[in-house]
Amino acid sequence: MKKIVVLLLAVLLAACSSAPAATPTEAPLPTSTVVEPSPTSVVIVQTVVVEATQPPTLVPSPTAEPPTAVPATQTPVVVVQTVVVQPTQPGQVVAPTATSDGLIRMDPNLGAGWFTDITFTKNIISLRCQLNKKITFSVKPLDENIAQVDFYYRIVDRDTGVSFDWQNAGRMPPDSNGNFVRTFSGEEVNANFRKLNAWLDFQFVGISRTGGVVGRSEKIEQQVTYTLDCP
Repeated sequence: MKKIVVLLLAVLLAACSSAPAATPTEAPLPTSTVVEPSPTSVVIVQTVVVEATQPPTLVPSPTAEPPTAVPATQTPVVVVQTVVVQPTQPGQVVAPTATSDGLIRMDPNLGAGWFTDITFTKNIISLRCQLNKKITFSVKPLDENIAQVDFYYRIVDRDTGVSFDWQNAGRMPPDSNGNFVRTFSGEEVNANFRKLNAWLDFQFVGISRTGGVVGRSEKIEQQVTYTLDCP
């Protein structure tokens, strides 16, 4: 019995001696161990192009020409202007009107806005023919600044078409009705310009009180015939 107990103790001791040694626990990392830092954050900037919802306003350069097209949002305004063409070119003739008082009255448009009531007593004047020796011209100013009216004339040779220089025949005296009247004689025509068959063209010039020209009538052409003798 004692032998059995001794044998069991021997087996237990052998088993204890053959058991593996315990693995030692690893020491913790020292406090000075370097720890890798976390990666640095990267900021990404992204440009986004946004389409405009309205067309941009165009600013013209200083030298740009003004636009000629009318914008669709505006209504164009049409202005109608009436232009009266005056017979200012040579060869354009306005027929005079004979009146009951024996006067020949010209178209008011020939006053060019400065004169009206342009009349004369005859449409022929002669150098030596007593019947047609004189013509009386009359005109009324429309502008109150006209204090004096001068009478101008020129001779145009009907055979050759040559026209001579305009001549100032002097003042037209005023009458009691606000008109300026001038009786012109065939002898007053410059001796160098007297022709056998010619036109006597004429014009009225309005003068202010200070001597300046205020306005002129149109040149009234081919309305009066000038001759040397009776036709």
